[in-house]
Amino acid sequence: MKIGVTGCKGRIGSLLVQELDSGNWPQATLAGTTMRNESPDALFQTADAVIDFTAPEATVNHAQLAAKYGTILVAATSGLSAEQEATLREAATKTPIIYAANTSIGVNMLIGLVQQAAKQLDGANWDAEIIDAHHRFKVDAPSGTSYALANAIKEGRNTPNAPLTHGREGHTGQREEGSIGFSVQRGGDDVIENTVIYFGNGERLELTHRATNRAIFAKGAIKAALWAKDKPAGLYSMKDMLDI
Repeated sequence: MKIGVTGCKGRIGSLLVQELDSGNWPQATLAGTTMRNESPDALFQTADAVIDFTAPEATVNHAQLAAKYGTILVAATSGLSAEQEATLREAATKTPIIYAANTSIGVNMLIGLVQQAAKQLDGANWDAEIIDAHHRFKVDAPSGTSYALANAIKEGRNTPNAPLTHGREGHTGQREEGSIGFSVQRGGDDVIENTVIYFGNGERLELTHRATNRAIFAKGAIKAALWAKDKPAGLYSMKDMLDI
């Protein structure tokens, strides 16, 4: 499979190029790259799949190009608006798109475990909190992974309208039953940690994933692109790839 990389000078983009050039992926070759302000049309024309770790506006454009040329797209950009996500869904009617807030295999296993736990730990007796700790360069908060974890809790409990609490300050009153809280931390240059805590009466359960090497995101994205080969058009997730 010929795999292209957009944003090849970015933190993950450069790791994707290294991985694809490493010889560790006999099923994949580097089809080409683009940098900021370069036209990606030629890349989408020649590649079988393109992996995108860029910015929401660019990802929307890349999704439209993927639909135009029938190219598989792994869209791993966080912070997309509802309107931008709708553009991805529309593009996915014409080509396979894997939309992932996080392409780490471990994080997506965490999301699956969080959902499984939520089925048993109801919101009336277990309070759910998400701790989002990332490096100082992270530009969105909470992270896309945090929202994916919150959605996993909602899905596990079948409470799609569960309220979200973004930080607390002052006299807040008692916690709203069934709400999901976010605690966001930003600092350092190599911090990537996601934790979900279920607080019960007299006990608590903590589920945590820590990343020690950003190459995990590149490897997971390549695996997703390879998995999508010969799949019908549609919007997929890493959970689909992992069958969880």
